[in-house]
Amino acid sequence: MSKTMEPDLHEPAASIPRPNSQKEWKHPSDHWMRGFILDNRASLGTLGVFIIMMAVFLIANPIVFTTWYLYSSVLTTLPVALFVVVPLVFVVTCGEIDLSFPATMGFASWVFAVVVQAGYDPFLGIAAAVLTGTLLGFLVGSLVVYGGLSSLIATLGMNFLLRGLIQIINEGKSTALTGLADSSAYKIFSSQVWGIPVQIFWALAFVVLSAMLYNRHRFGAQVRVVGDNPDSAQQMGIDVKRVRVKVFVFVGIGAAIAGTFSVMINSTWWPTAGDGYLLPVLASVFVGGTPTWGGIGTVAGGAIGAVTVSFIQTGVVAAGLSGFYVQFFNGLIIILSLLGHKWNQARYR
Repeated sequence: MSKTMEPDLHEPAASIPRPNSQKEWKHPSDHWMRGFILDNRASLGTLGVFIIMMAVFLIANPIVFTTWYLYSSVLTTLPVALFVVVPLVFVVTCGEIDLSFPATMGFASWVFAVVVQAGYDPFLGIAAAVLTGTLLGFLVGSLVVYGGLSSLIATLGMNFLLRGLIQIINEGKSTALTGLADSSAYKIFSSQVWGIPVQIFWALAFVVLSAMLYNRHRFGAQVRVVGDNPDSAQQMGIDVKRVRVKVFVFVGIGAAIAGTFSVMINSTWWPTAGDGYLLPVLASVFVGGTPTWGGIGTVAGGAIGAVTVSFIQTGVVAAGLSGFYVQFFNGLIIILSLLGHKWNQARYR
């Protein structure tokens, strides 16, 4: 045998070519598409419900549902709901609930209206509103966490307390902000770009950043662990009480932003600001695939749930039905979505 044909004894055996070697076998479940579907099945299920619903509405009235005006009207008010739905996903994942956000929206937006009406820059009013929402969120979280109160009862009581305080101070009177439309803040946060309401872009940015916070940041991991098993989270070195307070603060911030956007959309503050969002927002969270038992949730699903709920009322009326059918379809979509999520994902607790 020639020298060139002799194998190198010092070369690793793995580097010697094998004429009949086969590629590494992979199970079909290891495919990236299957992994993506399994990881996002709650969001995809909600998206499926939305597509079916819109298809039914399109068939019922194709003229209305092929015009941009319908979608523009929904995109104008949808961001208000998104700013509250997303933080509530964190709260529910943490094993809590917050029913005080409608009054927080009203109170923080009232602070914004007072600052603007006094002649100050609307940006200062936005900062004051966000600070107010942060303090109210911290107050609510402290009552629940450090006061040992039930989040359901404490936040419901705080909702009534703040709403009553608003009514006492303002005596049911609204505040018109006539010069708000001429401000730079209005143009940045509540104008239109190519016929699209600009506030939807801010809401989408908020959803994306919140999704990254939930899925990629340490805080989101802590929220999921605390919601799944607080005792284990404590043994892992997580400050459970601080995490629980933080999620309520996040809701307060989101509610303040939502209230501010609602005032800028209408150029008027109403004492009932935020009242009509309680049930639709909660429905959006659960329709989106965040279960009630904590530990798991989906920000993207909550956002899709908000879109679904927002289109129900508009779609029912545009389809030619009377407004009496709105509540019926609200209940139907919610129940069908929850049944779909029950079959689509395992219950961990």
